[in-house]
Amino acid sequence: MKLNVLTTGNELMAGDIIDSNSAMMAEIFEPLGWRIHKKVTVGDDLPLLCQEIDQLCADGDVLLINGGLGPTVDDLTAEAMAQVCERPIQEHPEALSHLQTWCQQRNQSLSKANLKQTRLPADCAIIANGRGSAVGIRMEHRGCLMLATPGVPSELKQMLSEEIVPLLRGRFVSDHIRTLRLGVFGLGESTVQERLSDAIPDWPADIELGFRASMPVLEVKLTARGEHLGDKLSQCRRQVEDALCHHVIGELPTSLPGALIEACRQHQLSVCAAESCTGGLIASQLTSVPGASDVFPGGIVSYSNGLKKALLGVSASDLEQAGAVSETVARQMLSGALKACGADIGVAVTGIAGPGGGSPDKPVGTVWIAWGSHSAMQSQRLVFPFERAAFQQWVSALALDLLRRHVVGVDEFPQLMQRFCQPASSD
Repeated sequence: MKLNVLTTGNELMAGDIIDSNSAMMAEIFEPLGWRIHKKVTVGDDLPLLCQEIDQLCADGDVLLINGGLGPTVDDLTAEAMAQVCERPIQEHPEALSHLQTWCQQRNQSLSKANLKQTRLPADCAIIANGRGSAVGIRMEHRGCLMLATPGVPSELKQMLSEEIVPLLRGRFVSDHIRTLRLGVFGLGESTVQERLSDAIPDWPADIELGFRASMPVLEVKLTARGEHLGDKLSQCRRQVEDALCHHVIGELPTSLPGALIEACRQHQLSVCAAESCTGGLIASQLTSVPGASDVFPGGIVSYSNGLKKALLGVSASDLEQAGAVSETVARQMLSGALKACGADIGVAVTGIAGPGGGSPDKPVGTVWIAWGSHSAMQSQRLVFPFERAAFQQWVSALALDLLRRHVVGVDEFPQLMQRFCQPASSD
């Protein structure tokens, strides 16, 4: 099946909203062996819509049109499909019945604007919409199956699952595909490729290897096509994990906080955080993981020196002499958090997020990280030369991974610390 996608809306062209719908389509279709051949986005321009619909139909077996089925004057998909197929627009009885029921269930009156959603190309079939007011449209043009859906993501998702995928499976062959997505932290994309090429020079042709760079976790994707490639896929996974070692945090959607929570759960350890420059970001990421309360009693955000002293027991003289961004303060913050939270292990961060506040000895981006337990505590001074938000994200990510490595007994630091963050001189 040659599948094309057309998304429409001035808001997409202006960048007011991000097109997540086509990504959703690709994610749903990939396990079935269907990939998007071409994707086009146009604004609310009727002649341009007609032109793109005609061309995409000529170049594909299926065209999914997303957006433009609403009640306003800039919703032009139905009219464009009618013009391309040389059919009049008329009230569709099934669309009207759907809209009437939708309004009754919500105690809403049927407005003149809503009625626009019932005016569809003559003799078209509809695609049921279990959530929204607008039905989808199904037509054929140039031997291509056209399927138009509303732009609301929740409506699209349900229509894909309940209506469109079953329809397509009845008309097209579905390949058996298995995909593994491994999360990698602390290595750049080029380094991952180099390590894999060196370790596995004879990569099998029937296992597709792909990468997706993102912050902070990079994705390595292994895709097998065919019903009998499961064992080979598992073998390739082991080879990737051997080549990348402890930089692999697990199978996605595992995240850095999720990997840490799971490691703590397996080792029956509780974890806490003491934060200054990250302002609670580490604790927020940990509590985003379902079941985090099993191992995370809490954390302390001590942004001011006063709270560092009052809540964490940091020495006033050390704050005066060494400064808040120092090894001794980071370690005292961690000790104080471990005691206050009654946790087995934890992490503490104190740094200069910028854009101001730096000095020649402690430039903007400097951070001290302390992690571990009362009896096995480590600390490191690093410099992240990033703007404020990125600085906080990278510090949080690195802190979580260092603590994960501590829990699973890995002494090696992530390569990120060596390549991208230059340790400053000792205080």
